[in-house]
Amino acid sequence: MSLPFLLEIGTEEIPDWMIPNALENLRLLFEKLEIPHESVTMDATPRRLVLRADGLAERQADREERVMGPAKSAPAQAVAGFARKQGLKPEDLSIAATPKGEYYSFLKRVEGRRTVDILAEALPSLILSIYFPKTMYWTAKGGPRFIRPIRWMVALLGEAIVPFEIAGVQAGALTSGHRRLGAREIAVTTADYERRLRDHYVILSSEERRNKIRSELAGLRVKPDAALLETLVYITEYPTAIAGSFDAQFLELPQEVLVTVMRHHQKYFSVEDERGNLAPHFVAVMNIDRDPEGFVRRGNERVLRARFNDARFFWETDQKKKLAERKQDLAHVTFQAKLGSYLDKAERMAALALDLGGDEHAVRAARLAKCDLTTELVKEFTELQGVVGGLYARAQGEPEAVWQAIYDHYKPESMDDAIPRHRTAQIVALADKIDTLRGCFRVGLIPTGSRDPFALRRAAQGVVKILVEGGIELPLRDLLEENQALIDFFADRVKFYFKDYRGFQYDEINAAMAAGWSNLVDLQSRLARIQSLRPTPDFEPLAASFKRIRNILEQAKFSGQGAPLDESLLEAGPEQELYQEYRRIAGQPIENVISRLRPKVDLFFDKVLVNAPDARVRQNRLTLLGTLLAEFSTMADFSEIVTNS
Repeated sequence: MSLPFLLEIGTEEIPDWMIPNALENLRLLFEKLEIPHESVTMDATPRRLVLRADGLAERQADREERVMGPAKSAPAQAVAGFARKQGLKPEDLSIAATPKGEYYSFLKRVEGRRTVDILAEALPSLILSIYFPKTMYWTAKGGPRFIRPIRWMVALLGEAIVPFEIAGVQAGALTSGHRRLGAREIAVTTADYERRLRDHYVILSSEERRNKIRSELAGLRVKPDAALLETLVYITEYPTAIAGSFDAQFLELPQEVLVTVMRHHQKYFSVEDERGNLAPHFVAVMNIDRDPEGFVRRGNERVLRARFNDARFFWETDQKKKLAERKQDLAHVTFQAKLGSYLDKAERMAALALDLGGDEHAVRAARLAKCDLTTELVKEFTELQGVVGGLYARAQGEPEAVWQAIYDHYKPESMDDAIPRHRTAQIVALADKIDTLRGCFRVGLIPTGSRDPFALRRAAQGVVKILVEGGIELPLRDLLEENQALIDFFADRVKFYFKDYRGFQYDEINAAMAAGWSNLVDLQSRLARIQSLRPTPDFEPLAASFKRIRNILEQAKFSGQGAPLDESLLEAGPEQELYQEYRRIAGQPIENVISRLRPKVDLFFDKVLVNAPDARVRQNRLTLLGTLLAEFSTMADFSEIVTNS
């Protein structure tokens, strides 16, 4: 009999950004139970994580399990004792061959357990094993931990309740509706669960909530914001959009400030006019079905007005002191205990900007970039650091290159973010990130596992992205202070960028990086050349030959040092032909000569014995192969390419 299974974990509100990963983790934990099923569906709202599975058997199938006994060479008394313990006679046992030898054994029939019993036993630890970045006690210290207190649980297999409890909360068939609009206790079955939730103003499907918000935004000139939409999907159970407005006089403030207040602090969508400029309107998404009297709208407008007034006050107060005058204030702002203040960091950034080829604008921007950390506006709206500095620098008459570099110097903040807009800004951003990375690695603050409090992975990824996409040919490895841990860290980030973001294959990346990766612009060019060569018929056979050459040289412990190649020792035929072909194509890109080189290499290996009896001939042939390998390894180590041969 095929049964549906429903598990709902009801909690206090879970932080929105944790929910998708928690659902995926819950799904993986359920799959590890190895209970046969047809399909699994995951859903969530802020107050519930839900797993539904179809096609579970009422009872697991019977199975046979081989029980191993003593070795075949064991005394008869030991064999009889094993058989007696299993309720058998010695003659009922059979001999099983194993890698360790032959043993007495028998096939034991294991009756399949009821699925409800398996679930009841497994679910408590499964639920408490769901990964969250942070968890809490809610009963007493030493009790179970979860992201938020568990208030109810629904666990149904068909019509039967799966009986278990966590911290005194018993699993049952009662869920809870919307906190304000629904009933506190609602009886459900696996068949009517979703409908019963909807009756009590809970839209279970995140996709349906997402589409509801989108449909209610349609027709409004809302500034697109996919991240905000996702946040709203996971902080509401019954989302409803409402439009509001604010005094147009606030538009005198920079758009960045207004949008940040609306987006980060109030979770409102900003609205644009027909020309694409910010309009004095917003759209909020509330977690109730309607606002007929306008109370929610007016409340949102009142809160937003207060926030805008604060922002205007901070803006006007901060303008009384120029950024340059704030530089010494950075001496009182700690960057990191072992690395000094932000003033120390600013001076290091300025020196590094100069080393990276920056002009006087880059150096000045580097010195001023962190000054906005002392402003009231950034203290209140930390998301605006960098941006506020750029806006203040512009308002205070700094050159365009300077204020834009300050504005952009935290970019890119993700792999999808744009790099700083011009070379001066790119140099300042590089100086900031490289200084942070060098300093943290110097004092042992190296990311481990999921811990990365200084966002060093993001900083390194930003360096890679700026260098590649900005076309900046700087020797990256020379900037890493010969710190092997930092070099290895960057190598991983380079591989991640080109594989996961740019789509190159891992063996292509390994091959190209083996020939050097300090100049990332050059590395990108070589990767593109390898990628274009790969589909050609000669590529994989030649790559296999290069792998063979490297293996031969390694086995012979050939270092490349010693006597130069002696042409007089070259045997007429394939060996001489390979050498002459090498001389004709030396210095040319491999893509231009691959079709000519491959048959010569193939014929050489078919007809010539590298490990010749004569030591001089053998050494000369190794030298020929080493010379050939070195000639084309400046582009890539083709022995790293994975081939079918």
